[in-house]
Amino acid sequence: MATFISPNPAYEKAVRQLLLSMPYVQWLGLSFEKIAPGLVEFVMPIRPEITFDGKAVQAGPIGALLDFSGGAAAFTLVPAGVMLATIDFSVKLLAPAIGDRFVGRGQVISAGKSLIVARADAFALGERGEVQIATGLVTMRVVT
Repeated sequence: MATFISPNPAYEKAVRQLLLSMPYVQWLGLSFEKIAPGLVEFVMPIRPEITFDGKAVQAGPIGALLDFSGGAAAFTLVPAGVMLATIDFSVKLLAPAIGDRFVGRGQVISAGKSLIVARADAFALGERGEVQIATGLVTMRVVT
C-alpha cells in the first residue's frame, strides 16, 4: 500500500464538508468511519428503499458506495480549492449485498496531476461477519 501525504492540511474537514453536503450521500445515510491521505471508509446502513426484497441491496447503491469511497479517497490528495469529477468507475459484484450495514473502502493506487485512480471495495457486515460483496476502480479527473 502506497503512503500519501495530502497537500491540503485541512483535507479531512474538506472531505467531510464536500461529501456530507451531497443530497444523495445524505439520502443513502453514508457516514465516515475513517479518513486518511489516500484512504477513506464509508458506512452505509441497510434501508428497505435500497433493496429489491427487503434484504439484499440493489447494485445501484453498492456502485454509489464504491464511487463515493474511491472519490473521497482521491479528494484527500488534492490541494484546497481543487475539485474532482468521476470520469470512470467499474463495479464487479462478488456476493449478495445482505447485511446490517455496509462498508466502502477507497484506497488511492495512482495519483497524478490530472487523474487519480482508486480501488474501492464494499463489504457487508452482519451475522456472517464481514463479507466482500463488490470491488471496482474509480478514476477521478482534476477540474479546477
